Amino acid sequence: MEAMPRLMPLLLASFVFATASAQSPKQTAPVSPIKAAARAERADATYKVGEKVTFSLSVTDQGKPASGSIDWIIVKDGLPTAFKGRAQLVDGKASVQGSLDEPGFLQVRILGYRARDDLKPVSVSAMGGAAVDPLKIPVSSQAPADFDAFWAARKAELAKVAVAPVLTPVKSAIPEVEAFDLQAPCVGAPVSGYLARPKGAADKSLPVILTVHGAGVRGSSLGGAVSWAAKGFLAMDINAHGLPNGRPEAYYAEQNAGALASYRYQGRESREKSYFTGMFLRLVRALDVLVARPEWNGRHVVVYGSSQGGYQAIVASGLDPRVTFYAAGVSAGCDHTGMLVNRIAGWPKFVALDPSGKPEPASLETSRYIDAVNFASRSKAAGCALTVGFIDTTCPPTSVYAAYNNINVPKSIYDDIPSGHSQSKDASAFMQAAVMKHVGK
Repeated sequence: MEAMPRLMPLLLASFVFATASAQSPKQTAPVSPIKAAARAERADATYKVGEKVTFSLSVTDQGKPASGSIDWIIVKDGLPTAFKGRAQLVDGKASVQGSLDEPGFLQVRILGYRARDDLKPVSVSAMGGAAVDPLKIPVSSQAPADFDAFWAARKAELAKVAVAPVLTPVKSAIPEVEAFDLQAPCVGAPVSGYLARPKGAADKSLPVILTVHGAGVRGSSLGGAVSWAAKGFLAMDINAHGLPNGRPEAYYAEQNAGALASYRYQGRESREKSYFTGMFLRLVRALDVLVARPEWNGRHVVVYGSSQGGYQAIVASGLDPRVTFYAAGVSAGCDHTGMLVNRIAGWPKFVALDPSGKPEPASLETSRYIDAVNFASRSKAAGCALTVGFIDTTCPPTSVYAAYNNINVPKSIYDDIPSGHSQSKDASAFMQAAVMKHVGK
């Protein structure tokens, strides 16, 4: 397998902790002088199965190396392990070790600090992550035998709905770009987004980019579409739910508390009724609209997003062969069935568990039809770029790598070693650079 790029030096995952305050709630609580950090000893934070993984821990008090001890634990990508203890600080530092007898990830956590062993611990926290043979992490289950037939049937239903977008001009913050509110019928909720293009764009002159959203309930991003158009794209940003754009925040809050409350679980007992089934069909319809535009150059179709947006990017590529490249940051929706092999599942934690902690059969079966790992293996794109946070507890790195390893097209991944569930500046630059390289800009 190809080597993983190491594009960023290892940074310390540092956290500052506030102490309680009895003063007015309008006043900021005093900041604790105690800071903790944790990192893997190796710069690339990568080890082999069975190898000792060494983590370096440090604590400072008022900027100086602390004395005393720290409580620590090492977990397997969010699941318990046998590695825990108390370590004495020497010049404010300590080293602890763990290991893993299978490909995956380990994360060390500092739980508390004691200046003396007879004192109660001060609540501090820091995390560091390490990969263990990540390119060997397999998927936890295979796609259903009728996976392709199921999605072909859903796309056939969509094809019966006319591609009839309605474009309404809206004001662009960049004078060289013109923008439109776009509404297009779909199966169920419509595609709702903003379309933007450089003014005066000639026919067959622009690559297409579709940007998609992380979890939550909100309207589409006009600024997102306009910024990509300013880079020379025919750009569309769609919200995940087909909601009208430009409404007051209270409108989206009302939807989030009402019809879209816990949308990730809606219909999870049925592959046809799953909320994500409709969300994924909106991706296909958005691409229908974009490739029908006269400005499209006929060569480049990019899908771009992070978290739930990364999930959608992977799915779009596996569902629609018109996608030529995708960029997926800290992707959700990967390896829903991880609990079958004692691995943690990430957002949306789709599979319901019974009182004994066992997966509920109906949602477990449904999850296989909406799992990003199964779309990943079906991509026909010319390439893709992913990112992964080594201390991501929302979309665990094991699940992201399971999807990455199931991709059969040219690929690259950015190991964002000190990051959790976020897109760091360097991770975002990696994704954007990959997109620009693909379209020759």
